[in-house]
Amino acid sequence: MFRMAEFWVAISFVGFLAILYYFKVHTTIFKALDDRAKAIKDELDQARRLREEAQALLSDYQKKHRNAEREAAEIVEEARKNAETYAQETRAAMKDSLERRTRQAEEKIARAEAQAVEEVRGAAVDAAIAAAERILREKAAGAAGAAITDESIRNLKGRLN
Repeated sequence: MFRMAEFWVAISFVGFLAILYYFKVHTTIFKALDDRAKAIKDELDQARRLREEAQALLSDYQKKHRNAEREAAEIVEEARKNAETYAQETRAAMKDSLERRTRQAEEKIARAEAQAVEEVRGAAVDAAIAAAERILREKAAGAAGAAITDESIRNLKGRLN
């Protein structure tokens, strides 16, 4: 039995464990394991807190995102309403402007017609006067013309009074 290698390995192992126990290495190992477990627990707690904060931030940003989408939809709706109102006002203004310009054009045409009629009348009167003057010169030559002129002057005095 003392000659077997396994016996001496076992004795050496037990001796090694006794030396470790004597120098209280087991408490150092247990303390290191406890410290490591505490560090892991602290990291897990910190990770849990960070996760809760991240979830709170996520829910806050989701709420802000929903509010921003709602505000954007409201802005778009308001812009659409404003555009419709502006389009209606523009149509009404264009219609009024078109009616006003049509009236002005019609009035301008009526004035031009009246002026043309007056010019034609004036030209007709001038032509009639010129024709009458020419006819009177031809017929009123000599003593007969003087008698007609004297009679016209007498009649003119009677008409004016």
